[in-house]
Amino acid sequence: MAEEKKTGIAYWVMSPEEVASGLASDLKQGLTSAEAARRLSQYGYNQLQEAPGRSPVKVFLDQFKSFLIWVLIGAAIVSGFLGEWVDALAIIGIVLLNSVLGFIQEFRAEKALLALKKMAAPFAKVIRDGELKAVPAKEIVPGDLLELEAGDHVPADARVVYHTPNFSVHEATLTGESTPVFKTVAQLDEEEVPLADRANMVYSGTSVSSGKARVLVVGTGMNTELGRIARMIQEILIETTPLQRKLEQFGRWIVYLCFFLVGLIFVLEWLRGGKLVEVFLTAVSLAVAAIPEGLPAVVTIALALGVQRMVKRHALIRKLPSVETLGAATVICSDKTGTLTKNEMTVKYVYADGQLFAVTGTGYEPVGEFLLQGKKVDPLAIPGLYKILVCGLLCNSAALVETAGKFRVLGDPTEGALLTLGYKAGLRKETLEEKEPLLEEIPFDSERKMMTMLRQHDGQVIAYVKGAPDVLLKNCSAIYESGQERPITPEDVKKILGVNESLASQALRVLGCAYRKFSALPEKLEASEIEKDLVFVGLLAMIDPPRPEAVEAIAACRRAGIKPVMITGDHKVTAVAIAKELGLLDEGAEAVSGEELEAMTAEEFEEKVSHIQVYARVSPEHKLRIVRAWKKKGQVVAMTGDGVNDAPAVKEADIGVAMGITGTDVTKEVSDMVITDDNFASIVAAVEEGRAIYDNIKKFVHYLLSCNLGEIMVMFLAALFSWPVPLLPIHILWVNLVTDGFPALGLGFDPPDRDIMNRPPRKPNEPIVDRKRAVLMILQGMFIALSTLAAYFYVLNVEKEGIVRARTAAFIVLSVSQLFHALNSRSQMKSIFELGFFTNLKLIWAILVSLVLQLAVVYVPFLQKIFKTQNLTAFDWVLIFVLSSLTLWLMEVIKFFNKEFRIYQVY
Repeated sequence: MAEEKKTGIAYWVMSPEEVASGLASDLKQGLTSAEAARRLSQYGYNQLQEAPGRSPVKVFLDQFKSFLIWVLIGAAIVSGFLGEWVDALAIIGIVLLNSVLGFIQEFRAEKALLALKKMAAPFAKVIRDGELKAVPAKEIVPGDLLELEAGDHVPADARVVYHTPNFSVHEATLTGESTPVFKTVAQLDEEEVPLADRANMVYSGTSVSSGKARVLVVGTGMNTELGRIARMIQEILIETTPLQRKLEQFGRWIVYLCFFLVGLIFVLEWLRGGKLVEVFLTAVSLAVAAIPEGLPAVVTIALALGVQRMVKRHALIRKLPSVETLGAATVICSDKTGTLTKNEMTVKYVYADGQLFAVTGTGYEPVGEFLLQGKKVDPLAIPGLYKILVCGLLCNSAALVETAGKFRVLGDPTEGALLTLGYKAGLRKETLEEKEPLLEEIPFDSERKMMTMLRQHDGQVIAYVKGAPDVLLKNCSAIYESGQERPITPEDVKKILGVNESLASQALRVLGCAYRKFSALPEKLEASEIEKDLVFVGLLAMIDPPRPEAVEAIAACRRAGIKPVMITGDHKVTAVAIAKELGLLDEGAEAVSGEELEAMTAEEFEEKVSHIQVYARVSPEHKLRIVRAWKKKGQVVAMTGDGVNDAPAVKEADIGVAMGITGTDVTKEVSDMVITDDNFASIVAAVEEGRAIYDNIKKFVHYLLSCNLGEIMVMFLAALFSWPVPLLPIHILWVNLVTDGFPALGLGFDPPDRDIMNRPPRKPNEPIVDRKRAVLMILQGMFIALSTLAAYFYVLNVEKEGIVRARTAAFIVLSVSQLFHALNSRSQMKSIFELGFFTNLKLIWAILVSLVLQLAVVYVPFLQKIFKTQNLTAFDWVLIFVLSSLTLWLMEVIKFFNKEFRIYQVY
């Protein structure tokens, strides 16, 4: 049938009559109500469909798939059988905490479609049976004839069939284009046209900025551009982060190792003649203690602390694991407008009186100077410069307002730039309008490429005109120069066009200004009659300038070994110019447009992607393709976005970054992180925090495992030497869950290294514990074990004070040496004296709290009975201090020699 659902049809190359014929509709009467009802049953409602999702119960149960989680549950059950109910409950609490946090993160991540649905217009104005009706937007069908006006949300994809001259649509959510796009009825010549350049189409999810239009619906629901994006979001699978994968792998490795060593100790103790029940209890206690049950909780708390720190640096983290993933980022794909640039058009040059003036200042803040050949000038003292400033202010519909010390524009950003320019010279639109009130306006349209405002002035009427320089010049018969009007010559035109071309080649947007005087208001307010015989005044060249802090942030990226990539909806020339100004383009790097990218095969693009740093006029599929190509190369990709068109790529990226100010709800919902100030520098700051957090995770993993290795070695060596068991099960559990816990948390507060952003990103497949770190951990565990056994041997065999006193000494040395070792764990490269003892006060407090708790189990009478400890002498404490600090001093010696001879490098 004629109205059958069509896919992939280029409606923009068809005339309105051809589109109407293809959809069996009428350009005046629209559809009949009966036909609309039939099509509604055929095509379904004009709304987005949800993919079948997981139930909340399923999401929660999925949190228990981790191997380490099941080992911890097993450890809790064993602790319960041993009567250690406090330990069992603590472990179960840790498991539940992690599961609840995981559930919250994943459940929130699936809300993206709800945000997309909010963008749909609730009602629409539709012509049916030849009458204008308001119907629910969800009941619109292909072939419906809609009426749109300023402020309306576009409810479906449609072809423009009629419009007023000033009809424009804000498409930033779909295309990234920051300024409204003027629409036309005329059909286009080519089928392969980027969405941003389809000037005769309007799309669902966008909004009308100005004017009125009639449009013919060509796609509804999932058959719209918005629906296509929704489908892409649904098809993207959520991947685990590098940290989650490493912790899972690491958990298996440590569990297997612990079981092997504990099994070995069990055999040795049993062969030595120990009672089977006691040997079994000791072995099981050691197994429970050796597994780092506190690790998931400490990691979660460290990530949460990182979230708090990032808030202060304008970054809101939506998914905890992404905090660490940021630190591994190797590529940052960033939108240009508002992230790398200010998203505030700024006039940089003014051409008037035959001279080119430079203007300082950026954005809408009206602070800046006018320079001629580098020297400051008074703009009000130069007639041609003054005239063009007045023209820019009085041919202007925008307003510049100040709120809480910040300036913003109400209206068109280009006109806002002209207001700011006038304000820099000390002129105010409001003051000028008192002398020259507005009489009539001929709005801008895409065919004339001009705009005119007629104003009363001393008994005369002046038409102030601005527009495209080449078009404006064709309508000029005179030129204003040195305060006088004179006939314009071909040489004048050639010179002006040369200046225009020079400015445009720098990716500057250039406007021409002119005026015409009338004795009275013309009877015919037609553009063709008014916009002729104009007096040319000059040119205004503007650009959305780079953020000053973005330049330094990109330099920081380079020092950190991160490749910045710009992706924009702007034209290629503009994108390249901004990239050069930002210092983003490497030597030999390429810039490609969406069309050029479309022409590449998958193999060609994968080969070239490493050399492309600027993408212009790209579609959502292109952005997704860029992210996937980088990921295929094993890179960790961060992708920024604000519009709906960015959402699929933001979700696909390892770290999806949404803009907090300009970002749509859709993009925020699929993101891992929201930047609250829309600033690229904040993303780089977040990367720095991510690296610091991962460093701290490695520090407490190192600390916990080297301590656990020390405990295993104490038991293993004692069994090997056929000594009585030096530590009771309760001693080992106490040290692991209480004494070690606080310093491990304290290490999570360690400040970042000063050189953290001068290192290359870590490799995504780099293990948490590499060979060098493992050697150091074994060495440090050995130091702790030997110190503990030395105290045990001395009290038992030299002082001959009995097994209880010897175990007490071993228990204290083990715990206190681990407290000293916490200081040592802050860095494997730098001395504690270089770092400073008090640069992490929270760690110092954690050590003191742990020490007080350790003293309590030795000296509080009822705790002595539980832990089977005895009071120690002053000499015992001297011995304990010397032996406990041994690990710290030995590592200080190793660090000294490493600094001199670079034996190892472990961050």
